[in-house]
Amino acid sequence: MMMISTLAMNCGAERCRGLILACALVVWAPAAVHAQERSVSLEEAVRSALADSREIRDARLEFQAAQGQLSEARSFLYPRLDFSLRYTRNVTPPSTFLPTILFDPDAPLDDLTRIRFGADNVWTSGLVLEQPILQARAMAGLGVATRLVDLQEERLREREHEVITGVRTLYYDLLLAREEERLMQNSLERVRTSLAETRVLRDEGLASEYDVLRLEVEAANLEPAVSRARNAQREAARELAVAMGGEALADELRPVGSLAEMKLDEPGANTPENRAILEFMGPDPMAIPESELLQEAREGRSALRQAELDGQRHRAQLRAERADRLPRLSLFANYDVQAQQDGRLDFFGESGQRGYGRTVGLQISIPIFTGFQRGARVDQARVQLRRAETRRELLTERTDAQVRTMVERVEEARARSRGQAGAVEQARRGYQIIRAQFDQGLASQLELTDAEVALRQSEVNYAEAVHAYLSARARLDALVGWMPGR
Repeated sequence: MMMISTLAMNCGAERCRGLILACALVVWAPAAVHAQERSVSLEEAVRSALADSREIRDARLEFQAAQGQLSEARSFLYPRLDFSLRYTRNVTPPSTFLPTILFDPDAPLDDLTRIRFGADNVWTSGLVLEQPILQARAMAGLGVATRLVDLQEERLREREHEVITGVRTLYYDLLLAREEERLMQNSLERVRTSLAETRVLRDEGLASEYDVLRLEVEAANLEPAVSRARNAQREAARELAVAMGGEALADELRPVGSLAEMKLDEPGANTPENRAILEFMGPDPMAIPESELLQEAREGRSALRQAELDGQRHRAQLRAERADRLPRLSLFANYDVQAQQDGRLDFFGESGQRGYGRTVGLQISIPIFTGFQRGARVDQARVQLRRAETRRELLTERTDAQVRTMVERVEEARARSRGQAGAVEQARRGYQIIRAQFDQGLASQLELTDAEVALRQSEVNYAEAVHAYLSARARLDALVGWMPGR
């Protein structure tokens, strides 16, 4: 702040404002960037995604819609009560003609008398109660709706599993992107250090201009690589924020853990952050016999469970179509009130102008011929059931193959990590040896550059191997039906 005040005293007003603003940005910009950074663990990311994911919200709404259909299916078995009220104004009351002989035995046979039916105002009300007693189609439809609810509930579970797997994969991608940026930055700093020392040696006549030029080219090649790695990290952070529900889009997410420091074969030797990442997964597939693992996948994979539930739904639909051939029996009761009056309006008139009717009874309906519709619907339901069974058989075979493939990828990634861990140690030791020899003038700049490149590449390869292992474990958990964090 004292420096800013001094600048204000020695500059013109307009120019000084610009300098002050620039200095303020330099002083406060890092603090602002730091304030926007947010650390998030894998468990926190998964919990946030499960709470705010729009995909899960959509699946939950579909589940609620299926529950509404189940309630609708139950309503066909409940009693139904209807009330109706009707008023009719006869501008010209209806009339008819009857033989006069009905009223006067002495009248001619062909003589007719006009008789008026109804009054000026006609009021009608009725209360109708109907209770199904035997409704095979409705009961079978209830079974179809129940299977649909179970299916939508399983789809909700699958969507949750997909979100968890997606967040885990994106979190591992962000760890890898952050690791690559760090390794590239470390490599750039090592090259810049070597460049500064080589320039001093060149000025003293102990290094050639070519050595300096080679390091300058190496540094120039690394600078855009660092920028690309930083942009890749930001992109991965944005993707993770979207998967978490979008609430963290304003923050720069920083994952907790380090792939380069993670020890897959010694979980207890890891930092608490890395140990939490390793613990956030299902059981080790290497410790489970293949037959048991395949059985768990057949019982736990959501896609297979959905296929089974879909088959049950089509089976219930087939029963519903067959039940349409059975008789329908129901109990009914009616209560009617009618009234007629002439002249002015008087709601339902007086008691002498009203008539009452009460009826109860049973009604049976037996379908005989419906134009071959029932047979066609039964055939369609039977075909849909066979299709569902075929899809389930195919999905079971694919699941077995995918589980075996994913187990092999897990083994491959773990073996790669072991090999790369040894390569990192050797490359780091080699760089230290060449560095010491270079400081003593016993190694060339070319050897130092080669050692640095080998170290950087081995560190990146190890981080990628750990990333491949974690990603394969996430996909294997999804196949087998394990759902960590749920």
